[in-house]
Amino acid sequence: MGQAASQAHVFYKDVAKNKKVWTFRDAGGYPAPKTRSGQRSQPFWSTLSRVQKIIKNVPAYSGFEPVELTWVDFKNKWLPGLEKDGLLVGINWSGISAAGYDLDAHWVRERIEIQIKEQENV
Repeated sequence: MGQAASQAHVFYKDVAKNKKVWTFRDAGGYPAPKTRSGQRSQPFWSTLSRVQKIIKNVPAYSGFEPVELTWVDFKNKWLPGLEKDGLLVGINWSGISAAGYDLDAHWVRERIEIQIKEQENV
């Protein structure tokens, strides 16, 4: 499993367990940079420490503030909004270039819901 795949798997498990998602914003709003394919993606992280690490280590995001979202708000408001706007979901971006998987909102919702069901059945 590659780094991005590993980060995505951790994202699904963490969100299913903690029922929280993190993103960030600055005075200009929420970032949605272009991916290599030219499509825009908004980044989200599964823990506060992950988003804080990006803010601290990636110069482009040094002035950003973390934003906590509940799983319910993320699922019912954010994911449909991202889908409507044609944005991908950046999953636990990491490293100095803040990179990782950029996935369709529908896929992200399904993967987290699968993890929630698996955790309930343990």
